[in-house]
Amino acid sequence: MSLIIDCHGHYTTAPKALEAWRNQQIAGIQDPAVMPKVADLKISDDELRESIESNQLRLMKERGSDITLFSPRASFMAHHIGDFNVSSTWAAICNELCFRVSQLFPENFVPVAMLPQSPGVDPATCIPELEKCVREYGAVGINLNPDPSGGHWTSPPLTDRHWYPIYEKMVEYDLPAMIHVSTSCNACFHTTGAHYLNADTTAFMQLIQGDLFKDFPELKFLIPHGGGAVPYHWGRFRGLAQEMKKPLLDTHLMNNVFFDTCVYHQPGIDLLNTVIPVKNVLFASEMIGAVRGIDPTTGNYYDDTKRYIEASKILSAEDKHQIYEANVRRVFPRLDARLKGQGR
Repeated sequence: MSLIIDCHGHYTTAPKALEAWRNQQIAGIQDPAVMPKVADLKISDDELRESIESNQLRLMKERGSDITLFSPRASFMAHHIGDFNVSSTWAAICNELCFRVSQLFPENFVPVAMLPQSPGVDPATCIPELEKCVREYGAVGINLNPDPSGGHWTSPPLTDRHWYPIYEKMVEYDLPAMIHVSTSCNACFHTTGAHYLNADTTAFMQLIQGDLFKDFPELKFLIPHGGGAVPYHWGRFRGLAQEMKKPLLDTHLMNNVFFDTCVYHQPGIDLLNTVIPVKNVLFASEMIGAVRGIDPTTGNYYDDTKRYIEASKILSAEDKHQIYEANVRRVFPRLDARLKGQGR
């Protein structure tokens, strides 16, 4: 019997005090007199328990999943707001809350860290927070925002040496990174409907254009939301790589790039698993995330992605085991070690 490991969860249900503190921090950028102190934010363990038990944990039990890799709310990262000090303080607060959840529910939640990225700032400044989250909080992965500017794409491509300090630490600590943007501040791009999917597709294309994995053969990236447009346009990407004289995608990228199952209808999941090799697909739902409603054609929640895996007519029982557990443990070695330490 497979463990059902959801590799893409965000703390979207954090107590309201967190958002209130953040709003005050944002106000403090313009008026330093109102800038809150970290100590001003007080959230009790009981408040954390209530926020999880009545939301994520309840749905995990109802839907039959066991473990969620848990990171701060993606749309709240908002790296374009303020400077590095603002982002650094905010990331530390959010990462600590996810760690506390993992302490309260060690069987069900495992922390993944957000980074204190800031537009135009050297990514090396993120390393102290990354190291703290691994060493002190037991983080098993990171979220890496390829566009800290919030929809204006002012950073170099992911294949640029600009990002190498992060990659070196990822390899050192055996951490994968989920490529995940945050809120769009560009009115042309809806945050979850356009900006997220644009970024997933853009990241994959950047990786095709470069040769990053020659420098970092052990690096692992998880592209969320089913890979954006990538599976649907697989022939386009294969053809473009061929025109660029790149190796076949199987060897150029697919030992290092993985896709999650945050695709919210049966035909989409079926397409993903027809095009992308099973070894590159990891189970995820991003529950209580971008799409929270009930599909009127099925009567089930859109983000109950386990239903789509179970209903698949092309996945064998072994395929499902790979997607639910084995691939996640392989891509997240620190998670595998943690679970083995729990006897799982």
